[in-house]
Amino acid sequence: MQLIDLKVNEFMTVLGSDEPAPGGGSASALAGAMGISLTKMVTELTIGKKKYAEFEEIVKQRQAEAARLQDAFIIAIDEDTEAFNKVSAVFTMPKDTEEEKAARKEAMQNALEGATKTPFKMMEIATEALKVTEALIGKSNTNAASDLGVAALNLKSALQGAWLNVLINLSGVKNEDFVKHYRKNGLELLTEGSKLADHIYTEIEKIV
Repeated sequence: MQLIDLKVNEFMTVLGSDEPAPGGGSASALAGAMGISLTKMVTELTIGKKKYAEFEEIVKQRQAEAARLQDAFIIAIDEDTEAFNKVSAVFTMPKDTEEEKAARKEAMQNALEGATKTPFKMMEIATEALKVTEALIGKSNTNAASDLGVAALNLKSALQGAWLNVLINLSGVKNEDFVKHYRKNGLELLTEGSKLADHIYTEIEKIV
């Protein structure tokens, strides 16, 4: 059964158990899913309101984007755990002969690179979601303004949590070009997304 099929209390039970996965990566994806879901909720509470009629089309566009990103985050909850499980599976591979050791080493590098790409993609999703959220400031239902602020907090948590998972997997990758690429681009996403999240929160504080 996939994690997304679990009830909330079931997910929390397995998350808090001695099972190594799901862990921080899946939790970050869940935080992101909650964040963009709040953003989508704000669009739902804005569309059709006469007071915000001039922003109707813009909000509808953001609604569609939020729905797409919501799906992406939900998929990422299981993707992160699956990536971790592939790394764990390498430890069960035989290592008695030189050939087996070489195969094990190659499999580990492939698994670690895959486990890096998964949270990196999550960082991309989070940054895009923060842009969608920011675009609603001043154009959406002010009664739900605080929800945009909470959305930003959750999305920033997803962003930073994913970055930590990128880093921990990169620490075992031997391909220097791969490491440089994901460190550089990951830092750029972290900087951009964090600034967006902080800006959203600051602006919402002024409204509420």
